[in-house]
Amino acid sequence: MTTPQIRKRSGDLAPFDAAKIRSAVFKANIRLTQERLTPAQLDELTQQVSHKALEGPGIPTVEQVQDLVEEMLIAHGYAQTAKAYILYRDEHRKAREFDPQLMKTYENLTFRLNRDEAEYRGINEDTAMGTMLEYGSEGAKVFYDANVIPPEVSKAHREGAIHIHDKDFYALTETSCQIDPITLFHGGFSTGHGYLREPNDIRSYTALACIAIQANQNEMHESQGIPNFDYAMAPGVDKTYRKAYFSALAQYLQILLGFSHKDAQALVQELSRELGKDFALYDTQAYGEKVVQWLPQHQQENGFQAISAQQAEAAHNYAVEKAEEDTNGACWQAMEALIHNLNTMNSRAGAQVPYSSLNYGTDTSPQGRMVIRNLLLATKAGLGDGGMPIFPVHIFKVKEGVNAEPGDPNYDLFQMAVQVACQRVSLHFSFLDAPFNLRWYKEGDYRTETAYQGNNIRVMENTAAPECVTSCGRGNLSFTSINLPRIALEAKGNREKFFRILGERLALTARQLRQRMEIQCSRRAYNYPFLMGQGVWIGSDRLYRDDLVGSVLRQGTLSVGFVGLAEALVVLTGRHHGESAQSQAVGLEIIGCMNRYMESLCRETGLNWNLIATPNKGTAMRFARLDREQFGEVPGITDKGRYTDSFLIPEDGSVDVYERIRLEAPYHALTLGGHLCRAELDSENPEEELEKVLGAMRKAGIGYALAGPREIYQSAAGQAL
Repeated sequence: MTTPQIRKRSGDLAPFDAAKIRSAVFKANIRLTQERLTPAQLDELTQQVSHKALEGPGIPTVEQVQDLVEEMLIAHGYAQTAKAYILYRDEHRKAREFDPQLMKTYENLTFRLNRDEAEYRGINEDTAMGTMLEYGSEGAKVFYDANVIPPEVSKAHREGAIHIHDKDFYALTETSCQIDPITLFHGGFSTGHGYLREPNDIRSYTALACIAIQANQNEMHESQGIPNFDYAMAPGVDKTYRKAYFSALAQYLQILLGFSHKDAQALVQELSRELGKDFALYDTQAYGEKVVQWLPQHQQENGFQAISAQQAEAAHNYAVEKAEEDTNGACWQAMEALIHNLNTMNSRAGAQVPYSSLNYGTDTSPQGRMVIRNLLLATKAGLGDGGMPIFPVHIFKVKEGVNAEPGDPNYDLFQMAVQVACQRVSLHFSFLDAPFNLRWYKEGDYRTETAYQGNNIRVMENTAAPECVTSCGRGNLSFTSINLPRIALEAKGNREKFFRILGERLALTARQLRQRMEIQCSRRAYNYPFLMGQGVWIGSDRLYRDDLVGSVLRQGTLSVGFVGLAEALVVLTGRHHGESAQSQAVGLEIIGCMNRYMESLCRETGLNWNLIATPNKGTAMRFARLDREQFGEVPGITDKGRYTDSFLIPEDGSVDVYERIRLEAPYHALTLGGHLCRAELDSENPEEELEKVLGAMRKAGIGYALAGPREIYQSAAGQAL
């Protein structure tokens, strides 16, 4: 029997492959959210097209087969898929002519003298590997525009109405995750290239924390956080302390009581077997009493070298004091190594330092306090040359009754954090007393403490699983930002028209995020050997290797962001919200409208939708540039290099820091996907002023803040903040 053939556009003949018909229809259909064809429907349609194409006289051409596909789609009532397929054909025609803009981009990447610092994204594009990653990134964007992203969405992104963040990873992975080392370290874990046992020393704890951040960064496209760093590292302090205690006890027996090294070690090993290791840092009294009783009795009963009760007590006291000193030293070394590692270790084939964030400050145990204190000291000391460490982003969790005020158990550590924040840009603050954070808080339960990431991302509420409200093991799936000044300019300052266009942009963005999530949910656990394979993402420990990940990704968040509220208000009212109470009211109306839309999506879909105050500098610059190209230089709007981030009030001297806090605080409650209050201080006594400012933020209901002396932010200009 003759093999069926098809005539290609070049005139050449090729075997007729029905799978290509099915693939083309699938690629057109996947771009839709309301008319999804089942595998059985795809198979039936493919069979009918193939049969009709081959039953006619002669050899069918590619164009004839594609015409048949369109006819069959319409005949079966798949009108939306037919339209998408027509667009798919047209886009592939354009692709065959190739994308000259992509070629120009590749040329610029290859032959440029240096990268533009203004477009810094954390990747060293000057290196060979960094440039290769950019080749892939730019090519991926073209592919997604042509084959995956709905045409109207691609157009909106291209023209600057919206911005799809991390578009180059559109169909591959998610944004971020809060890694819980307590569950990850239990029993050890694998990175996919080797198995690591459970750590037994504080230095191993921080080393494995770095490895976990690096491994997860390689499977996601944005920041990695640890929501409970102090609680998670505390067990490592006790393990270190116990080893140091027994080592010091043997040392005392050998040096002061004349035991040989072998006998001292054997005696201490026997003691630990008999008495166990039931003691902890600053909690050794009961264990010491056992040691004082056991040592003399053991030696006498076995006819060994005598040890008096007084000698046993002295040995124990020495071991306690020496172990405390050695453990603190080890903790310092561990934190110093952590800071150095997270500023030098690479991910993504060596072209990027992982974007890491550590949340801490509320563990009041001696072990947790030792972790916090040494981490702050190591951060203050800086890198090897004393330089400014950019990573990890430190997020000190401020909580009344824990560390916020004099008399609180960790108040001294809060004061130390304030001191460090006056010298290092990487130390930020979150406020657990903000009403939207406080509602979940349960004293002593780190899983109920809201955690943030250095790029402002906040994940806590959980519509998809209301019984599991936590930051641990969860993250953002993706987010897309809306250009508010563009809407105001399109509406020509008409408020009614502004809200109508805003509603359309919200609906468009929601469709895009939902479509992206459906693609993400079609991936399998084996696509994430660490994130899913090691149970890092919440619920993934129940997945088998070939399972789809959609059932657990539901607990992530879908976020809509926004840029340039201040500029939009200037268009709508003539002044921004730092200059006019009327503008502030309109601003809250706009962001409140967006937040209500997110809440309605939560109710309708059972998924975790929220609003995020977009922190991305590059997006603010891109929107301003594209709007300037379309609308010209509009005074106070497009005549500057970038729009103001999210809902922030411009740094134009219109308000002082305390008025800024008062005006921006209400927006934090409306942006539960993430927010930021930024305060750059000019003060002769920065530590005192910063503590006062942080107190004002806590009382105003601010959720997350970056605050410190203006001079340190200026000195860090050009680095990733």
